[in-house]
Amino acid sequence: MPNITVDHSAALDGRLDRPALAGAVHQACVDLVGARVPACKTRFRSAEETVVGDGTEEAHVVHVEIALLAGRTEEAKQALTESVLTLLPTHIKDPEGVHLSVEVRDLAPAYKSALG
Repeated sequence: MPNITVDHSAALDGRLDRPALAGAVHQACVDLVGARVPACKTRFRSAEETVVGDGTEEAHVVHVEIALLAGRTEEAKQALTESVLTLLPTHIKDPEGVHLSVEVRDLAPAYKSALG
């Protein structure tokens, strides 16, 4: 924990600095919600097609979902949301016009993790 998923438009594959973005999000999780870097796990998913609004204009999106073990305050989760939303454009080459979003949520109580 945390489990981090970054969904993004495929057109951003060459413009998104994945390692630096993951490192920055991991550090934000450490600083703001008490995570440990070795526990942070990030996966990137490239979406071949994304549609914004009525779909008449080409649009690109980056959505970051951060799932945490329950117990963080709403204020801490909101601070993490705002921090990640602020750092996102710094890891995208030419971020102007890219739709950015971040969601921080609690994992289900039945969540378990193991190292295989």
